[in-house]
Amino acid sequence: MSRFAAPIAEQIWDMKYRFKHADGTPIDADVTQTWHRIANALASVEADPAAWAPRFYDALEDFKYLPAGRITAGAGTARSVTLFNCFVMGTVPDSMGGIFDMLKEAALTMQQGGGIGYDFSTVRPKGAAVKGVAADASGPLSFMDVWDAMCRTIMSAGSRRGAMMATMRCDHPDVFDFITAKSDAARLRMFNMSVLITDPFMDAVKADNPWDLVFKGEVYKTVQARDLWDAIMQSTYDYAEPGVIFIDRINKANNLSYCETIAATNPCGEQPLPPYGACLLGSINMARLVADPFGDVARFDTQKMTDLVATAVRMMDNVVDASQFPLPEQEAEAKAKRRIGLGVTGLADALLMVGLRYGSEEAARQTDVWMHAIARAAYLASVDLAKEKGAFPLFDAEKYLASGTMQTMDADVCDAIRKHGIRNSLLTSIAPTGTISLYAGNVSSGIEPVFAYAYTRKVLQKDGTRSEEEVVDYAVQMWRDLKGDAPLPDYFVNAQTLAPLDHVRMQAAAQKWIDSSISKTINCPENISFGDFKEVYMAAWDQGCKGCTTYRPNDVTGSVLSVSEEKPALVVAEDAPVGSASEGEVIYMSEPLDRPTELEGATYKLKWPDSEHAIYITVNDLVVAGHRRPFEVFINSKNMEHFAWTVALTRMISAVFRRGGDVSFVVEELKAVFDPRGGAWMQGKYVPSILAAIGGVMEKHMIATGFLAGEGMGLKSDPQADVVAIGAKPKGKACPSCGTYGLRMVEGCMTCGSCGHSKCG
Repeated sequence: MSRFAAPIAEQIWDMKYRFKHADGTPIDADVTQTWHRIANALASVEADPAAWAPRFYDALEDFKYLPAGRITAGAGTARSVTLFNCFVMGTVPDSMGGIFDMLKEAALTMQQGGGIGYDFSTVRPKGAAVKGVAADASGPLSFMDVWDAMCRTIMSAGSRRGAMMATMRCDHPDVFDFITAKSDAARLRMFNMSVLITDPFMDAVKADNPWDLVFKGEVYKTVQARDLWDAIMQSTYDYAEPGVIFIDRINKANNLSYCETIAATNPCGEQPLPPYGACLLGSINMARLVADPFGDVARFDTQKMTDLVATAVRMMDNVVDASQFPLPEQEAEAKAKRRIGLGVTGLADALLMVGLRYGSEEAARQTDVWMHAIARAAYLASVDLAKEKGAFPLFDAEKYLASGTMQTMDADVCDAIRKHGIRNSLLTSIAPTGTISLYAGNVSSGIEPVFAYAYTRKVLQKDGTRSEEEVVDYAVQMWRDLKGDAPLPDYFVNAQTLAPLDHVRMQAAAQKWIDSSISKTINCPENISFGDFKEVYMAAWDQGCKGCTTYRPNDVTGSVLSVSEEKPALVVAEDAPVGSASEGEVIYMSEPLDRPTELEGATYKLKWPDSEHAIYITVNDLVVAGHRRPFEVFINSKNMEHFAWTVALTRMISAVFRRGGDVSFVVEELKAVFDPRGGAWMQGKYVPSILAAIGGVMEKHMIATGFLAGEGMGLKSDPQADVVAIGAKPKGKACPSCGTYGLRMVEGCMTCGSCGHSKCG
């Protein structure tokens, strides 16, 4: 009997977390073996592993405690990967050599599977003098472009692209360029971006005072603080970035303010970290801790939670010793402070199970109570660990207890810390849990509201047929199992119907008891006024949040979910992320399709200036539901110098095409390749390499067949353009993993409801 609550949960496990040989043959026979693998690996650092492995297994069983994806996929595999999700890298030096040293460290970190965060405020602004070379600085944005290009070439841990966060202070002279950089849809795509907002800046905004833009004490320009704030808000309103991080608030509340200064966060913002700091993540599944759900005496089982938290804290502390680290500086930082990020998932489902409407004042009060209990249990568990194993090396009782967070902690907890010390410097954080929430049976993610009560997902099988399955929220499925066809009560709300200020209320209620920060998205309606939109951010500031991320559907970022007209019987049919079969949506297949006998295609002649012979590129298409999508490519030339790499390229690209999904990234990758020997000018445009020219030809073909949106369809021609049906209205961005239009902004990251893909998860 399957241990999974839904088919999608088992598919997520198989795709992302199941241990397999290099050829894809499974090693984990079922999910219980995955749990045993993790439990044994984390118990291996204990003095008595045999005593702790069963207890760790019990916490993992039935998805009660959910380690972050890096731990679930990597623990016990002996692979050269880190079990830490993300890192903030070292301070970027204001020198060419230092900058590229940092670039190398970033590449090594992403190679092992870690996302990275950087503060670019330390790089001198564009136009500043560079002493000794009689030149002007190109500014931090130019170096961010270099980081972005590097990240595109690094496949993170062999399974997903690297994720990065870039921050810049609100007083940096280039801050206006920073906040508008992503108005160019092709620029800095690998970065999430946030502005570091200081307390004096917010005071100046409220008073409408002038604001100096400075670098190393030199004032470059003075602007009105409110004008800068409005520019940040306008960019976020239009393009969903940058986010806002209240950096002074973070540093004042930091338990370690006596020994570190924070200037950046991990890619999704839930872990503000010092240089070389690492985020170690895991979540308590609150949906599994409600007794008598939807019953007359429904309640959160506090004792069960306390026991589970104690085990989870011990497991996470063990990860510090069991994990590999990309850099020695990261290992030293992690072991000196032993910070962990224990969070929650399934909060919205738990609230539904006890009859509370997410976003209401009562739900916020209950969230406060629950999060307080979890924080208290975590701190006491860490004190117990300190009694047994010792406090973290940089622990200083008086300085630690004088920190901002500890001022609100229970007196008996503070007394215990003063007497015995504490094993982990920071304990709580709420990270993105989109993928592991699907793996746990589609529980609501983190502290987000339920996004959609139900939707359909489609999978193209190898024989060309399509299977369709309903994906139902965990709490909704439980309601159905208990109540049958009884209508959902009016306290069932979702992210699409929730008022933005209700989101803020819930984030603020949870933040009070979170040491680090919270990854959360405040969904705003497309027609929200700019004034109301700005009020969301001001409310987040006024209510004590450490940051704010919003998502408003727009022409640049696309709609959150597309509309299904095929399943009107679903609980919330309009939230289904996949269109009707006649729309020719992107297809996803677990195995490549067999090649038909005949295919439609076109051949293009490419003359590279430095080559005596032309290159001929043939792109053949598969017709699916009346629409064409690339299926294979052939590259030929009489120039034998090109033979080996053209054959290799032909086979590789064709293999990618035959797997389905949104394969437009192939064009992007080819067009980004540059030849160190130099490119060529073609038709008045500089092309950096033969490969880039081939990418341009493939882009031309995809636009001509309607696979890519292009100039002829009234849209900007761009290798990142969305896949659309010919003559149809664009449906927003397709998932880069499975190709469906199920992308939604959850916890600050675009997450696919069909396959769980997330840059941050």
